Amino acid sequence: MDILHIIVLAVLQGVTEFLPISSSAHLILIPKLSAWPDQGLAFDVAVHVGSLTAVLWYFRHDLKPLSQAWVKSLHTRQATQESRLVWAVALATIPVAICGLFMAKMIATDLRSITVIAVATIVFGLLLGYADVYSKNQRNEYSLSWKDAVFIGLAQALALIPGTSRSGITMTAALLLNLERKAAARFSFLLAIPVILLAGAHDVLKLLKQQVPVDWFSLGLGALLSAISAYFCIKIFIDVLDRIGMLPFVIYRLLLGMILLAWVLN
Repeated sequence: MDILHIIVLAVLQGVTEFLPISSSAHLILIPKLSAWPDQGLAFDVAVHVGSLTAVLWYFRHDLKPLSQAWVKSLHTRQATQESRLVWAVALATIPVAICGLFMAKMIATDLRSITVIAVATIVFGLLLGYADVYSKNQRNEYSLSWKDAVFIGLAQALALIPGTSRSGITMTAALLLNLERKAAARFSFLLAIPVILLAGAHDVLKLLKQQVPVDWFSLGLGALLSAISAYFCIKIFIDVLDRIGMLPFVIYRLLLGMILLAWVLN
């Protein structure tokens, strides 16, 4: 991979991982729509490590009390709002983990077409717009019930379809449950931690079986650039979300989806 290829893919993944516009779709589209070859599984793992590092750093002050409350709840069996939030994240992760395990082959082949990406981009973009307009924005992430967590978790499983956007569909589900925009975004970003860990572990196991040469420079630079871009993306997104809402991302998704459909039809 040349330097420009590394920079474009790493920054693109870092930015799109947490915006409601689908990072997987963009990473699939780049080699399909350009002269660049597919970046390969190792690079995908590296940039996702960068994204994980960014979200862990952003929530560094929240993760310690959350983890402490969760560990305490295991011993005392008494729940606090912090421990309930951790359990909600765990519960919401189960559907996507199960679906990812049993649908891995279909996801890697049949669902990676530009047509699927285009349709998912448009459909779930419209759903995001509907949720943003009609949400009452009355609740925070600590108010989530177990039923709410399951609902968001089932929605997150849909993100296995390229073009859906994991952050987009989880924020959509949270908004439909009348969470505030920032609360929906924070819960979505917390959900990213176990999901990226599980996906990364799965890909690392596949990578070890391939026994291919490793370009450590490309992987290291990709991880670094992904981490930096993802961190600033999270920070800026949460800071401006209440002012701009989801409309800019809905418009972007509709335009991208229509361009892709036109490209396929031609």
